[in-house]
Formats: sequence, C-alpha cells, structure tokens
Amino acid sequence: MTASSISLGDSLSHYSSWPDPLTIISDGAYGIGGFQGDPSSPTDLPSWYEPHVRVWSVWANPQTTLWFWNTEVGWASVHPLLVSHGWVYEQLVTWDKGIGHVAGNVNSKTIRSLPVVTEVCARYTRPAVFNKDGHTVTLQSWLRDEWDRTGLPRRDANTACGVKEAATRKYFGTDIQWYPPPLEVFQKLSAYANEHGDPKGAPYFAGDGIVLDEHRYLKLRAKWNHQHGLTNVWTHPAVRGSERVHLDGVPFHPNQKPVALMERQVSLTTDPGDVVWEPFGGLCTATFVASRMGRAGYTAEVNPEVYRVAALRLGQVPVAQPEVPLEPSVLDLF
Repeated sequence: MTASSISLGDSLSHYSSWPDPLTIISDGAYGIGGFQGDPSSPTDLPSWYEPHVRVWSVWANPQTTLWFWNTEVGWASVHPLLVSHGWVYEQLVTWDKGIGHVAGNVNSKTIRSLPVVTEVCARYTRPAVFNKDGHTVTLQSWLRDEWDRTGLPRRDANTACGVKEAATRKYFGTDIQWYPPPLEVFQKLSAYANEHGDPKGAPYFAGDGIVLDEHRYLKLRAKWNHQHGLTNVWTHPAVRGSERVHLDGVPFHPNQKPVALMERQVSLTTDPGDVVWEPFGGLCTATFVASRMGRAGYTAEVNPEVYRVAALRLGQVPVAQPEVPLEPSVLDLF
C-alpha cells in the first residue's frame, strides 16, 4: 500500500499542505441534517461548500477530475456553484443500492412517494485555457484559431488526418458535441500545419512557442481510463456485513461508501502515483482505496472519534485521542 495522509480537523486548514490533486472525491454534506454541521436543507448547501470549491478550483488543473456525491436535489443545488468556479459538468452517475435497501414495509399512503434507493455522483473536469491577445480561450477555440492562423483552408485538415471530411466537422466544430482530437490526430494536424502553413506564423499548435508534444498535450485533458461495459448506473448494495464498521451493534458511520465504488472512481481517473483528495473523510474509504491501489491519498476528518477509526483503518496512529474510548468491537476490525 502507498502511504496516505489523514489529518484531524477541517480540510480547509490542510489543503495548502497537500500536493495538487488529480482526483477529488467529495462526499460531504447532503443537506439532510445527517451529522453535526450538515445543513437541514439542500438550499443551504451552496454556502456550506463554497469555501471548499473555491480552494479546489485554485489547486486543480486540466487533468483533475471532481467526483461529487450527494442526493439528486443536493447535487442540483451545488451545481451552479461548481459551474461558476469553472468546473465543467461531464455526467451523472447513479448508485442503485437495490430493493434490499428499502427497510421493512413502505406505507405508500402515508409517505406518498416511491422508496429512494439511490444516490448520485456527478463528474466534473477543469477546462484547459490558453492566452490569446490578452484573453483566455478554451481548447476548442484555440485549436480552431491555430489552424486558421496557418492560412490553410479548414478542409485541408481532412487531408492532414487522412479522412474525407470528418476532421473538419469533428475537431473544428462549434457545437456542444465537440470533443478534443485524440493525441494521434492532434499530432497529424500539428505536423501538417507546421509543414504547409504560412512560415511567418510558425510554430503552430504551440504553447509558449513550443509545439505541444505528447506529454504536454495529454496534460490538457482530465485523465480517463475507460472501462468497457461500465455504464453511468452502478448497481451495488449498500455496505453491510464484514465491510460495515459497527459500534455496539450499530453502524458507526451513517453513509459509509462501498470499497467497490471508490475503486471504480479512482481507477477511472487516476494512475498509480497520482494524488487523490478526499476532503470530507468520514471513514476515508476513498483514501483507503487510493492507498491500496498505489495512489497517494490525502484526507481530513473533523470528528475526533471518526478520525481515530479512519486513521486506524489507514494503518496510521491517530495524533489525537477522542474523549470516548472506542469499543473493542471497532478496534478488532483493524
């Protein structure tokens, strides 16, 4: 296992000491009054998250992915805040806990609602931006502008890529369906532009006067390690059995996430050696998984008792002891 770091206290006091994140897994307040400090209403969530989102936005880069766990309405309440700080919404994952998550009989005449067996996790990324004439432009605009600077007609991009017309339509488009060219396509566009474009404007497709090589280009987008067969609906039971941490026969944490789901998120958006932030630790499942998968996890937990259990789970000696000693049943889990 790779060494991980857990701190006691608010993550706002520790962000500055953590390395830049490749992935941030947020599983904080849901706006349901589920723990001390959790707002009782989703409408209060934007102000609760704002100082954290502000810091995430400073330390993140175009390779960074944010996974934001919440209820449907909780996520919807925070979404405008994330967008206002420059985060780009990619997709929504639904965690289907299955019919077994419904405890006992449901009196539909009283509740007047369908039983809820889901949570959601929204995936966000940071856009790459370039400086052009004193203004910042997106990667989409920059690619199109760089080709136009060559003086070559856009149709020549098809020749550069060895296709009939797909290159111009796909990579120089302005619609929301646009996506960046794969590395090999970008290299073809760059090579053709610098060979056939107006020499006075060269180099083209360059950053700071240096043509973007493979390493630099890949850093313009968030990491994504695709898993075939995996959709945006993740059917997995809520944590139970030996994986669930209990105290006096009662689940120790109200919303312990399954290891399997965190493994998916870490593997999809990071590689070994990358840094994973888990700002709202709880039992620190994301950090536990990151460490086990060869990533460097950084997390913080404000509740001293929860912190101690999480530290033991991560194989670390807590730096502070809670006032109430942990029961042997909890300690035996580690």
